[in-house]
Order: sequence, then structure tokens, then C-alpha cells
Amino acid sequence: MTPAFTMLGSGPTVLMLHGIGGGHLAFSPQVETLANAGFRAVAWDMPGYGHSAPIEPYTFKGLAQSCVDLIDALQCEHVTLLGHSMGGMVAQEVMARRPDRVNRLVLCGTSAAFGKRTDGRSADAWAREFVNQRTAPLDAGKSMADVAQKLVPQMVGPGALPEGLRLAEHCMSSVPAATYRRALDCLVTFDRQHALADIRVPTLLIGGEFDRVGSPAVMKQMAQAIPQARYAELAGIGHLMNLEAPDEFDALLIHFLREPLPVATQGTH
Repeated sequence: MTPAFTMLGSGPTVLMLHGIGGGHLAFSPQVETLANAGFRAVAWDMPGYGHSAPIEPYTFKGLAQSCVDLIDALQCEHVTLLGHSMGGMVAQEVMARRPDRVNRLVLCGTSAAFGKRTDGRSADAWAREFVNQRTAPLDAGKSMADVAQKLVPQMVGPGALPEGLRLAEHCMSSVPAATYRRALDCLVTFDRQHALADIRVPTLLIGGEFDRVGSPAVMKQMAQAIPQARYAELAGIGHLMNLEAPDEFDALLIHFLREPLPVATQGTH
């Protein structure tokens, strides 16, 4: 079952994968900017979000396969994958399984593993606590709108655009509670730290100065581990960078997309 998506423009395809509190609307500013800049902008609803059917079991393997199915449905040989937060993890999973389908990668506010310590020790207790904290309001009878109102302001930086916050709250309010719970359980299983060195496409990592979810320190480490990667940081901005500072975010993105691909990359596709 191909996931639902929104699409605008024509040209090279940029496929955008939202985070756990998102949906295709979370990339509304980017869809418009990219389409105007000569790209085909596609933003999906991850399985279980929007009009996309949920998958069973809800795993990164399944989410990556759904993403590849969408790339097939779009009838393009390869795409630029842009993943934010959990969407950045799905993008890494696609890279690990089907690197032939991606010719550029943009990772924002994400990490290569969730709740894993770099010293290799387990952080299961921390991961469980994270899930419990996020689901406690739902367990107490609160709605996703209540969760969004409390959580979104905690995730952003002092320089965030108020309109961006409203859109972020709207997106999160629209996530079905059952999907949110399943996505959280899936999130804490992620670990692709050892696959970073195998990413062989030009990669841009975008961090927010005040991001406590995909922290700048973690993003910089990832950039060092990926051969053709570079890191850019948005000052005054937190986790929801593409909505907090859409103009600055889009400028970084367009500049990266317009750079010529290395000859080796072109030759392998």
C-alpha cells in the first residue's frame, strides 16, 4: 500500500519525511519553496499518519519499505531524501537497505541511534522513561492537542517564528494517539550508528542551536562519520528548524540541492 503524499512542482524529486509529531503539512513551507526553485517537492504521510494506512508490525524496516514503495510509485530512479527527526531515521534506514534509490541526503534534528550511549552500554531504562513521559498525558486522558500545546513550545528556540509553532501544533494535534504510541515504541529501537560510514552520497546535516532532541553535538558527530557530509547550524533555533526558520532553512537546502553531484555518484545511478 503506497503511503499518501502531497506533491508540487516538477524537476528532480525531493522526498520529505516528517518526524513523530508531524505529517505532510509539516513541510508546507519547503514544498512551496522547492517547487518554485525547479524541484518536484513530495512530502509523505508516514504510515499511520494522515491518509496513510498503518503498517504491521510498526518497525523501521517496514517504514523504509513504505518509503521505497513511494519512490517506486513516483517513478523516479532516485531521489533526494530529506528526513527530520524520526523521518531522518527512516531516511538512514532507507540508505542502509536501498542506497541505490538515493542520490542526496538531508538529515535534520535527528540521530544515528535512539537512547543508545556511544560507549555501547544499554540505555533501555532511559528509552522506557522517554516513552513513558511522552505517553503519560495520553494515559491520563489528555488529547494529542493537549500534548502538542505542552510539547511544541518546549522543543523550539528563542528565534522561532510564531506561525511555524502554530503549524507544528496543528500537525501534532492531528496525529492519531494510537499511531503516536506505536511510533514512540518504534523510535527507541533505532540504531544505525555503524552504517554512517557506508553512506556514499552528498549529505547535508542541519542542526538547531537549541535542539535538545537531535542536539548539535550529535549532529556534528554524524557529519564526521559520513564521508561526504557537512554540518550547518541555525542560530536561535530548536528542534522544529524547518518551521521555526523556514527562510534560512530553505536557503541552506536549495544551495545544497543546486550543487553538482560528484561524477562518481552520477556514474553509479
